Amino acid sequence: MTTSNQLTPGMTLSIDGKIYRVESCVKVTVAKGGVPFIKTKLRDLQSEDVVEKNFKLNQPVQDVSLAERRLEYMYLEGKDYLFLDIGSLEQVLVPSSVIEDKMNYLKEGIELKAMFYGTSIFSVELPQFLELMVVKTEAGEAAVNVANATKVAVLETGAKIEVPLFVESGDIVKVDTHTNEYIQRV
Repeated sequence: MTTSNQLTPGMTLSIDGKIYRVESCVKVTVAKGGVPFIKTKLRDLQSEDVVEKNFKLNQPVQDVSLAERRLEYMYLEGKDYLFLDIGSLEQVLVPSSVIEDKMNYLKEGIELKAMFYGTSIFSVELPQFLELMVVKTEAGEAAVNVANATKVAVLETGAKIEVPLFVESGDIVKVDTHTNEYIQRV
């Protein structure tokens, strides 16, 4: 068990059955005989909400360690997503609440990082860059002489991104999954 004095950003804590990551912590001293305390900002790993919480000095806190595992996407099963744990070759059902908007880049065979606490999965992280096929493009702007003119492209996963006018259906493009931006045609 750890005490509140030992908290550092990046630590993972269990508080009231929820898992939090410490975003920031600072010791606050109060003038004229006030009791000093530790002020923290904590990120709920399930909802991604940031909350502020104060701890007394030397207050015991339960630190936990998350396990990182590599998962490969297989298919959608009902409202949840079925993955294969590459290390153990077990099937893992991931709730759609964990996947959220990352579903726009899921296709069979995509590998991602998942953070587990016991058997509960808290977050998934896509590779930063993926190469995906353009299945449809919408008509570009009529003013083709404008520098950096773009049009909307629909990728094989259903994601929509802005691409240059020269990109057509059937092209493979490299996409930054963190910013939803076109990088280059492959």
